[in-house]
Amino acid sequence: MEERLPLLAPVAAAPLPVRVLGRIVDWTVIAIGAVMATMVFVNVCLHLVHMDLAWVTEFGELLMVWVTFLGGACAAQRGAHMTITEFIDKLEPPARRWADAAVQGACLVMLLVLVRYGWSLVDGNWGNQLTVLQWPMAIQYMGMAVGCSLMAVFVAFDVWQILRGVPREQRYPVST
Repeated sequence: MEERLPLLAPVAAAPLPVRVLGRIVDWTVIAIGAVMATMVFVNVCLHLVHMDLAWVTEFGELLMVWVTFLGGACAAQRGAHMTITEFIDKLEPPARRWADAAVQGACLVMLLVLVRYGWSLVDGNWGNQLTVLQWPMAIQYMGMAVGCSLMAVFVAFDVWQILRGVPREQRYPVST
């Protein structure tokens, strides 16, 4: 019998709230991607008969912001962001642990800066409207604020695991 691959990439064991949050983010990204693909397909088909839905472009841009930052959160929960580890890999395990903690700590600080300014952008743009949809522009900016907030949760959990001594192989299982 052929082994079935999981639909979603595996994630390491985590407390229930972190796992549930991660799955919600995963399925939200999948749903947004499906909506975007459907909208573009329908609009391309309409172009064949010289019609156009003007709101599709603007809504697609809004969804692209959301899927980009939520996708970043999906990657953060799996340790899948690009890393260059030539120097860190040469360290002995205790030093590697502290180097990993320092790198993830720096990432967490940067994410917290983005969270702070992201929510500030959201707060300041409720009065501005998207041109075609006439929705508050804050909804588009909220994708960055929500995505960075979620990334910060996953990175903070990773820092906590690093400080507890959990090695990378256990924090981020490799999919087959």
